[in-house]
Amino acid sequence: MNRVILVGRLTRDPDLRYTANGHAITNVTLALNRRYRNNTGDFITDFISCIIWNRAAENIAQYCLKGALIGITGRLQTRNYENKEGKRVYVTEVVADSVKFMGSTSAGSANMTSGTIEG
Repeated sequence: MNRVILVGRLTRDPDLRYTANGHAITNVTLALNRRYRNNTGDFITDFISCIIWNRAAENIAQYCLKGALIGITGRLQTRNYENKEGKRVYVTEVVADSVKFMGSTSAGSANMTSGTIEG
């Protein structure tokens, strides 16, 4: 079984692109605080790369800004490629099946309604 459920805040505004076949895609990074604090009392934050496709990608790009709280369900995937220097690079990311808008940005500047979007 390969199932991931995440709730976190967007680290930047989504950047919507389209593949050569016309499929919408956006890559986002979610910031998720761990349940415990480090030695200085700050929460430890993980930054998780996620890929969102099709209608969900278009909706995220249209309705969400940096800081928006969203939930993503999907699967974990690992891929690799060769970079410009000829070195093999491995990437682990979440491929979203559905996205749920859970609130506005932490500063309250986004105007969006809670809802679920299937990818």
